[in-house]
Order: sequence, then C-alpha cells, then structure tokens
Amino acid sequence: MCGIVGYAGPSEASGRPLDVALDGLRRLEYRGYDSAGVALVTPGQGGVASAKKSGKLANLVEEIAAHPLPDATASIGHTRWATHGGPSDANAHPHLADDGRLAVIHNGIVENFATLRAELAADGATFLSETDTEVTAQLLAREYRAAGDLTAAMAATARRLTGTFTLLAVHADAPGTVVGARHDSPLVVGIGEGENFLGSDVAAFVAHTSEALELAQDQVVTITATSVDVTDFDGTPAEGKRFTVTWDAAAAEKGGFGSFMDKEIHDQPQAVADTLLGRSDAQGRLVLDEVRIEESVLRAVDKIIVVACGTAAYAGHVAKYAIEHWCRVPVEVELAHEFRYRDPIVDERTLVVAISQSGETMDTLMAVRHAREQGAKVLSIVNTHGSSIPRESDAVLYTHAGPEIAVASTKAFLSQITAAYLLGLYLAQLRGNKFPDEVGVLLDELRDMPRKVRTVIERGEYVRATARSMAESDKVLFLGRHVGYPVAMEGALKLKELAYIHAEGFAAGELKHGPIALIDSGQPVFVVVPSPHGRDQLHSKVVSNIQEIRARGARTLVIAEDGDDEVRAYADEIFWVPRAPSLMQPLLAVVPLQIFAMALAGAKGLDVDQPRNLAKSVTVE
Repeated sequence: MCGIVGYAGPSEASGRPLDVALDGLRRLEYRGYDSAGVALVTPGQGGVASAKKSGKLANLVEEIAAHPLPDATASIGHTRWATHGGPSDANAHPHLADDGRLAVIHNGIVENFATLRAELAADGATFLSETDTEVTAQLLAREYRAAGDLTAAMAATARRLTGTFTLLAVHADAPGTVVGARHDSPLVVGIGEGENFLGSDVAAFVAHTSEALELAQDQVVTITATSVDVTDFDGTPAEGKRFTVTWDAAAAEKGGFGSFMDKEIHDQPQAVADTLLGRSDAQGRLVLDEVRIEESVLRAVDKIIVVACGTAAYAGHVAKYAIEHWCRVPVEVELAHEFRYRDPIVDERTLVVAISQSGETMDTLMAVRHAREQGAKVLSIVNTHGSSIPRESDAVLYTHAGPEIAVASTKAFLSQITAAYLLGLYLAQLRGNKFPDEVGVLLDELRDMPRKVRTVIERGEYVRATARSMAESDKVLFLGRHVGYPVAMEGALKLKELAYIHAEGFAAGELKHGPIALIDSGQPVFVVVPSPHGRDQLHSKVVSNIQEIRARGARTLVIAEDGDDEVRAYADEIFWVPRAPSLMQPLLAVVPLQIFAMALAGAKGLDVDQPRNLAKSVTVE
C-alpha cells in the first residue's frame, strides 16, 4: 500500500534529508501514487517544513521546485494509496499537528479513527482532512504534550490504535530524530555511516546502505544520525534482527527498458535461476532457506492448504497440480481473505503454504496467524527478507527474484511457481514419494527452464505486434486446462490490471457449460494448449475447443509447443513456446500473455507500471 521513508543525518543542516526522501519515494512509488509529500525538520527556520501534492510524485517535485524547502537534519516522506478520503492535496501526507511543529505519515488503516476523532474534537482539536492519519497526528500531539518525549508519545499513541499501521513522526523539538511504530504493517531500518534510515521496504534506502534491521510486531524505533533504539509498545527495550540486502539500487532501475514491467519480464530467466540456486546440500538433497519444522512433522502431513491473493493465488493453483502429482497429498488453494472466515478444517497435520511477493499482504498474514492458532505448521514463499509473513511462519522459502517494482506482477509469478515446485520435490524426497534420481531428473528439467523462458522472451516481438493490432478490443477471453487453467486466469488478470478491459479466464472444459454463449464474430480468445507429448487426451480435447469457438467466429490466439502441427489449422495466431514437461509449461506459457497485456496497454497509451486504483503491496485487509 503506501510507501514511507525516514532519514536522520548529521547535525549540520543540509539538503540531503530532502534528497533522500525524494529518492526513497521515487523507489517506493509502486506502493501508491495517489499523492506524495515530505516533511523536514528545519532548526532555526520554524521547526518543520512540509510540501504535499495529489497525483504522482512528479507533481510534488514540481511543487518543491517552485517553492523550495529549507535545509534540514531529518525528513519523512510518503507516497499514498488512498483509503480514508479521496486523492487530494488536503488528504495527502504528511499531516501536521501541535501548531505545525509535529508531522506524521502513515501506512495502513486505523479502524477506530471515528471514535478517536470524536474524542479529540471534544478536546478542542480541529481537522483539515478526511483521513484517519490526521486523527493519529492529533492524538500523537496530545500524547507528546503529556509526555514531553516523542518516543514515549508514539508508544502511547500506538497503544490506543486499532487496525494496521506503520507511523513515522518528526517534531521541531527533536530536530535530529525520526520515530516510527509498526503494527501489522511493514517497517525496516537502514543502518548507515553517520546516518540512519526507515522505509516500508529496503528499496527506500538501498541506494545509501545495504545494512538493514528487521523490526518485529508492535515495536517503536527511534533513529538519529548515530543511533537506533527499539522498544515494544510498553517501552521495554528490544532488538531487531540485522541482515544484508543482497541487491543494489541498480536492480530497481529500468536498465534501459521503457518500463519496469518490460525490464522485469526480461528479468524472469534470472529470477527463476536465482530461485533454484543453492538448493542442494553436500549430499545432493534439497534444502529450504529456513526450516523450523521437524521432518517427522512434514512426513505426517495429510493435507496442504495454499493461501494467497491475486497472482500469488494463481501460482498456488499451479503448485497444487505439481505437489499432488509428486507427493500424493491433497492440496487446497484458498484466497487468503476468505480462508479464516469460513471456519476451515485445519489441525496439526495440516501444512499451510502462504505465498506473497512482499511478505506483507495483510489478508495472507491474517490467514497465517489463524492457521497457526489452529495448530497447523506454516511455510511461506516470499521474495522480501525482513517482512512479516516469513517472520511469523515456521519455515520460509525465499524466491530471490530481486525487487519487483511494476505493480502488475511478472517475475514474482514465475519465481513463486519455481519455489512451489522446489517445495513439492522437497516433500516428495522427504516422504519417499520420489527416489533421489527421480528428484534429480526433475531438478535438471527445472534448471533448464531459464533458457527456455529466455527463448520465449526473444520471440516477443510477434506478440507485441499482435497486441498493437488489437488496441481497440474491449473484451478478451482465455481458456486452459490442467496447469493451463491458472495460466489462463493469470493472463486475464494481467489484461484487466493493465488495459482496463474485460477479460476472463475459464477452464476450457467449462466452455460448453455456459461461456460459449460469449463467443461471437471476431471475439478474441487465447487458448493455452497442453503439450501433445504429455497428457495426449487433454491436448486433443483443447484442440476440439479451438475448433468449436472458431466455428462460431472467434479470433483464436493459441499458445502452443514447438512442433505442435495439429493446432496450425485452427489458430489465427500462434505464439510458440519451447517443449517442456507438462507441469513446467506454465513457466513458459504465461510469458506471451504478460507481453501481450503490456503491449496492448501501451498501445492504448496507459501507464503499465502504475495502473489506476492499484498498489503493489496490499497491507490492509
């Protein structure tokens, strides 16, 4: 959701706090772009200076260029995905209180804001916005007047709040200090040389330091240029966990591509390769990143439930086919936001697999907590070190895909599928479902997938040209069977996210049960064709589906394996992918759909990196 950054630097006033804040916001804009703002602590010049503008970060930069801000010793910055109150200058962060001497930014939702607002209004507070954040700022100001200490006031404020929040605050009375608090929302610390940083994730400060500190749930952090102090909400001293960021700022740049999404599509071969890297011990057996689950417990698992949202949920659907096939354990895939509200049957023999790129998806985090309360073990598949979901899981398998900035997920999807395959093979190895040599053959096939993904990307110009020719399309359908079904759903999601047109993915077998009524002359339909070398019966059935919809006037856009001559006669367009084992075909078949959605959105003049109404990480439930 929202992106936040904080900076505390040397005592001599300078322009660096503003530069750090704007640089951090530029790297965090994928988390929200409804408005942006900064606040600077400016000793000797009124205490706190701020600027904020609705719209994208460029609007704020223009505002500051027209009305320069003074030098400072500390800063906070915010890029917003609107929740309480629409995108406007008034609702943008930071929000000021205490006669303009206190500034607050916030990621999350304060659920008891109405009660607090009424309480504060009765106490004489006035409000200039519709946001829950301004309520929090006024509450913090009152607590500060009572305590005389910003850290103590932050802890007292956090104890009053219900919901999800990360808060950062600065005050004119503490010119070199930034105080933060987190509850069910991400916050990490960057450890610098004579300066320290705060951010929603490490992208906020990775250009300045690679040393970071994880914060746990319900903690307050106070940074100055030379210190980082952590307590819990009751004021008890605590410690974070140090880690090193393994990618640099260049990894978050476009690298010569026209968009982050284009770059990240091209990153996919490396993302798959890096997810596979270092997964064997000295005996050649598969290992996970951090396993805190006894092998005897994993052997006793009699049900696996995958919890995820959006693209990650479709990766989970692909995982279901592979894990059931290799391990002979039933697998359910649940949308995380539905999971805990339907009273699921979960016990100590259930393994819950939580999939999230950011590791902060609130729906998924709540599902993880519910599963553990019911006695289940939880293994998470995430991309972001130091995030909440792996910290609250019993085991974690990191995808090592590097930063994904574009809001529409691409390389996260492929790396999540790859990690899920590793999990399936690990469990098959552990439970004796596969002999070591069988696992080795499958691993070798997986290790060859980056080369094949690269081949699909190299063939992308034909996909782009086709997309450009379809810029006026207003609905597109997608069909698939077996592992091609979740690929079809993911292809439809990408088109909805980026091109804002109606798109829907169907199981091809459902076609005659209703969806075929949607087919009329010229209707574009993507069909993901199973490998003719795998499940031959499914291949022939999907080819029959192509004939059925073409007979009714559909424009058929077919994703097929190299050498599949049977589909040629029934396809208006064919996007060829290399031959691969059936279960691994999603790693290839989804790539043309990603490229198509990106190119169609581009042809319509839309921003593929920042689609409307969306943000990269959904940190409220």
